[in-house]
Amino acid sequence: MSEALQAVWWVLALLPVAAFSGWLIGRRGAERSGGQRVSRLSSSYFRGLNFLLNEQPDKAIEVFLQIAEVDKDTVETHFALGNLFRRRGEVDRAIRIHQNLIERPHLSEDQRIQAVLELGEDFMRAGLLDRAEGLFADLVKVHGGVAPKALRHLISIYQLERDWPKAIEHARQYEAATGEPMGKLLAQFHCELVEIARTSGDVEQARTHLRAAYDADSHSARAGIISGRMALAEGDDAAAIRAFERVARHDVDYLPEVLQSLLQACARTGERGRLRAFLAEMIERFPGVTPMLALARLIEHDDGVDAARQFLTRQLRRRPSVRGQKALIDLGLDESAETSRDTLRLLGELSEQLVAGEAAYRCGHCGFGARAHHWQCPSCKRWDTIKPVHGAFGE
Repeated sequence: MSEALQAVWWVLALLPVAAFSGWLIGRRGAERSGGQRVSRLSSSYFRGLNFLLNEQPDKAIEVFLQIAEVDKDTVETHFALGNLFRRRGEVDRAIRIHQNLIERPHLSEDQRIQAVLELGEDFMRAGLLDRAEGLFADLVKVHGGVAPKALRHLISIYQLERDWPKAIEHARQYEAATGEPMGKLLAQFHCELVEIARTSGDVEQARTHLRAAYDADSHSARAGIISGRMALAEGDDAAAIRAFERVARHDVDYLPEVLQSLLQACARTGERGRLRAFLAEMIERFPGVTPMLALARLIEHDDGVDAARQFLTRQLRRRPSVRGQKALIDLGLDESAETSRDTLRLLGELSEQLVAGEAAYRCGHCGFGARAHHWQCPSCKRWDTIKPVHGAFGE
């Protein structure tokens, strides 16, 4: 939806306000002049709305500016104008409008809070995070639980600044003020602190934050993966295997993130039977080819190339995959006649090229594509929305 069409909703919301404002003005003066004022205001609003519907936001803004000049008391008009300017990227003009609103002596408390929130959003859009933070922090300090939107904005700012302790503090305040569960988000913030502590070599601090992550979200996939990696670092393969299996069984989409480490741990412990059973279970639950290819390699090692080729052939009939096709070609290279090997190698190279430029992961919220996994989407900044792409050219 275009910016102009989005603004239609603001204008529609203003039409009753315009009529009511005109009615009040009419009550203060003669009925005839009041009626004319209402007619002029309504006509101007409909002209502005018509410009918006016809994708002419510049002309719409001119009309609304004229209304604002004629009727200084129509606060909602100024809010609509400020939002139009911000959406169009004219942040300086939005800032001036909202600053002028805040300076008005007769604003209601709710209107003043809204004006401060709008001005803070202007500053965020302009990249002035310190000024936005100051406004939102003052709102929270003065109005507490009645300004949850300010808390939301503060959480976003602290994420951008990677100030995880403050992000945690304000996420807890937001949960207390609104009753909205914030456990999954808190777990992500604590996991960020775990990674920082591990990088600096502070194992005890890492464990403290890991426990806090589990307290916030007992099923946190990220905390489970970190637990497994910490166990590997300490040489505890059995604990790592349990952690990785638990992650995959709870959220099978994270199987590609843990499988390689799981394979290495099982190889060291010699639990091949357990691993084969686990991979067979994952093949039934996971729609991608990662567990299928891993099990094919185990079958090739334990039972020979023919058994692996037969297994892959059966699986690829169920779920066609370019990656699976490449694996099947590779299995046939050693046993093919010399004249066929060049053809098979070419087919293998073509298969690799088909998937080389494809996104392996995609955000379920905004559609951002990536070759590697991210816990926070680089585009929409949502957490835990990046998942493997399934299909012939993906998983």
